[in-house]
Amino acid sequence: MVRVGLIGFGLAGQAFHAPVIRGVQGMELACILERHGSNAKQKYPEVRVARTLDEMLSDKSINLCVVATPNDSHYSYTKACLEAGRDVVVDKPFTPTMAEAEQLVRIAADRGRLVTVYQDRRWDGEFATIKELLKSRTLGAVAEYEARFDRFRIESKPGAWREKPDHPAAGVLWDLGPHLIDQALVLFGTPETIWATAFCQRPTSQVDDSFDVHMEYPHLRATLRARIIAYAPGPHLLIHGTEGTFIKYGMDPQEEILRSPNCPDGPDWGADWGVETEDRWGTLSLVNGGTRKVKTDRGDYRGYYANVRDAIEKKAPLDVTPEQALRTMRALLLAHKSSREGRRVRWTEAPE
Repeated sequence: MVRVGLIGFGLAGQAFHAPVIRGVQGMELACILERHGSNAKQKYPEVRVARTLDEMLSDKSINLCVVATPNDSHYSYTKACLEAGRDVVVDKPFTPTMAEAEQLVRIAADRGRLVTVYQDRRWDGEFATIKELLKSRTLGAVAEYEARFDRFRIESKPGAWREKPDHPAAGVLWDLGPHLIDQALVLFGTPETIWATAFCQRPTSQVDDSFDVHMEYPHLRATLRARIIAYAPGPHLLIHGTEGTFIKYGMDPQEEILRSPNCPDGPDWGADWGVETEDRWGTLSLVNGGTRKVKTDRGDYRGYYANVRDAIEKKAPLDVTPEQALRTMRALLLAHKSSREGRRVRWTEAPE
């Protein structure tokens, strides 16, 4: 049994970590670090609640710590847990700086511990679908890939740390960029150049609430977008190749359920978890094969933690490796650099 200590019980801890951990066989949510308030005790009365990290780490049976706190504390909590001999999952983004991320990877290696970043959207159903589509070369040589997160939120959230200009790693590029960038890197590898703009659509925004990131390859451009004012969302995925086009509207249904009162609590999530209805399947249009719907694979974020469990128990290699986490950090920081300096930057440039 992998006993887990969850650090932080805000949105990330409550919606994206606690229920997923509790849904994985062979994992136990043993302790929640909630410095103030009683949300954890109300939600999980059977789970121990700690008020300090030392209190959590005093339980030597906890062997995996999950850092689900604001971005500016990722480094300090992860470092302390690694030095205490624990394996660590860090919510994205890894850290606000490349130097901090690299130091954490070194500490983990020196201590023989596991460190990984929570890239749960590799377990989106549509991501599994397009991985198979690209692997089969059904579209021929891919010339253009676009993935976007469209939302409609006219008002900013007062007091939200993600929207404060004085908070390290604030803004939507830091928030959603790691998802889209990580997926593009998995699909296509490292680009030659990155050209990005992070900007504000809402007059009330004090940090970027939208972005365009272009990851450029010799014969391919991967365009990653997020919008905060998109009442009628554009395609979530659009792929053009020499043999046809794949287009898909609508995002994986898991996030909406995890953030709702109907969030599962326990190992039985039901056979229909992560299954999309046919009206949300993507459309494949081939040069010589007509047009048809493509069934979306079942998504399941539990796959991330199941892999972490297996990696801890030496039964499988880690899916989201420290090297991949550093690669995503480099791309994210280069995107910020490109936006800040108003120019295309090369992959080999210093990211900060």
